Amino acid sequence: MNFASDNCGPAHGEILNAMVEANRGFAPSYGADTLMTEVQARLREMFEAPEAEVFLVATGTAANALALSTMAQPWQTVFCAPLAHIQTDECNAPEFFTGGAKLTLVGEGDKLTPAALEAAIRGWTAGDVHVSQRGPVALTQVTEMGRVYTCDELAALTDVARAYGLPVYMDGARFANALEALGCSPAEMTWKAGVDAASVGGTKNGCVGVEAVIFFQPGKSWEFELRRKRAAHLFSKHRYLSAQMLTYLEGDLWRRSARAANVRAARLEAGLRSVPGADFAAERQANMIFVRLPRATHQRLRAAGAVYGLYEGPLEEGAPEEPLLARLVCDWSIAEAEIDRFVELARG
Repeated sequence: MNFASDNCGPAHGEILNAMVEANRGFAPSYGADTLMTEVQARLREMFEAPEAEVFLVATGTAANALALSTMAQPWQTVFCAPLAHIQTDECNAPEFFTGGAKLTLVGEGDKLTPAALEAAIRGWTAGDVHVSQRGPVALTQVTEMGRVYTCDELAALTDVARAYGLPVYMDGARFANALEALGCSPAEMTWKAGVDAASVGGTKNGCVGVEAVIFFQPGKSWEFELRRKRAAHLFSKHRYLSAQMLTYLEGDLWRRSARAANVRAARLEAGLRSVPGADFAAERQANMIFVRLPRATHQRLRAAGAVYGLYEGPLEEGAPEEPLLARLVCDWSIAEAEIDRFVELARG
């Protein structure tokens, strides 16, 4: 019963088989492999963006930090939510790789609103040499609270950014989960909604370790190439990244895996709604659930071997009825029997 993170789940067998197949013989290095040419073509077709520039890296932090460093100058600020992954989980990597650009936290929680974004942008006076200059807007899709921006919400935010001449980046570590939740196309959730660049995550969704970075307008290719190399994220044996991403995209494995994770999370949510004392902290929209359960319930679950994130207080000390916040994440591989067992234990 492991609901700690979709990072903790296994890689899909199709991905592993593709890496074994790519291991045969010799292939050009540093992204010149023929598989990468196919990846580029596939992503351009998927996103209805024939001129898009496509790159692969091994981690989500590399994708975010290198993309933002290509979009922001060192003297600028990046506008993001307080619970954005680039703020809470990346050890100042965006600041480091941009050469010093700071993060401006907009509003509260995990999602930006147009009003809060405009107020934050206005808070930095353009042309004042003494302050940070306005820079990119960064959105996390799915958010760190498991919520999803609709295409209309994205368009409203990018309209604000565009009014001030600012580019928009989407952290898509759970891109496929969001797409499945919305039922839209990749283009509709990105450039058609005004997004300038995005990452498409594979690692959390059944790959060993690969993320795509896509710039929808040409012109960033050489700078990203240089930044990726300088940051030590250009793989020499790049074909193993390419093989993962190509197989991930072929046969809609990426969407099938995300769909499975979302459906499993819906099953878990439905079961938990019958648990005494369950209080959901956020609406489940993809594959993450945030729910408060009594301390005694958590103690029973942990004693049975359940693994998940626990917040807001010590497990062993305090009133049995005190609610504690849990984060439960379903990956593509979690079995329905494990979910049902978890719910049964939670009910007591």
